Amino acid sequence: MWRDIFVKRKYATVNITHKVEGNYETNNIEDNIDEDMFTKCPNCGEVLINIDIIENLNMCNKCGHHFRIDSLRRIDITFDRESIEFFDDSITSTNPLDYPGYVEKLIELKEKLGISEAVVTGMGSIAGKSLCFGVMDWRFIMGSMGSVVGEKLSRMIEKSTTLKLPVIIFSVSGGARMQEGMISLSQMAKVSAALKRHSNEGLLYISVLTDPTTGGVTASFASLGDIIIAEPNATIGFAGKRVIEQTLKQKLPKDFQSSEFMLEHGFVDMIINRKDMKKTLGHLLSIHGEVV
Repeated sequence: MWRDIFVKRKYATVNITHKVEGNYETNNIEDNIDEDMFTKCPNCGEVLINIDIIENLNMCNKCGHHFRIDSLRRIDITFDRESIEFFDDSITSTNPLDYPGYVEKLIELKEKLGISEAVVTGMGSIAGKSLCFGVMDWRFIMGSMGSVVGEKLSRMIEKSTTLKLPVIIFSVSGGARMQEGMISLSQMAKVSAALKRHSNEGLLYISVLTDPTTGGVTASFASLGDIIIAEPNATIGFAGKRVIEQTLKQKLPKDFQSSEFMLEHGFVDMIINRKDMKKTLGHLLSIHGEVV
């Protein structure tokens, strides 16, 4: 299907059919490709044909570098396609601080990206195992966590608790959304509380950390998984590396805040290649179902 992509545009666009509230509708998805037809891999320097990157799950064909991937593409390659049902697509943020240009920015992003906020939530299945999910999108104000992100995640988790289903959240975020101030920060507690109630029912929560996962998202729900998975070479941390170095007055390791560093120091349980992610998640869901 990916050979049908029209590559002579700034962004390669594909049409994928998703199930939305019982109906099927077509979404245009813009992949993370920077040039008209070619992209240089930031890791190995190889010049790649964009359509080859897309066919390779947005990974470098030579070194396996994981390019960032948008929420709808992530959902398409991870979940059983005809099982997907989205939640709360109509929820939108207000402008509680009267931040200049904020409303206009939200409207622009909704129209351009075809999503209503920095997270897409819903219910679906992997290898036939039902679950609820939240998939963040780096393109929407760098996946920042505002009031709507917290509300959508909390509602999704509460629904999964009622339905006795596992939860998987794919995180990618720059942290709290500055345009919403303390309202944004309060989402950390709200989502964490919903996860606690979910956990009290003996239900599984898998947290998948992608590049980058930082700030208040790392400090809350991204770190609360029963199982924490990371994609290779993703940036994972709270404060920026330079800020930490200036505070500690010392040089940090070169791989500090990488997935590999976090695995070595016990912050994540495993690093999974994108090509193996669906299979691994399906296996974990199967194991949990057998134990329960």
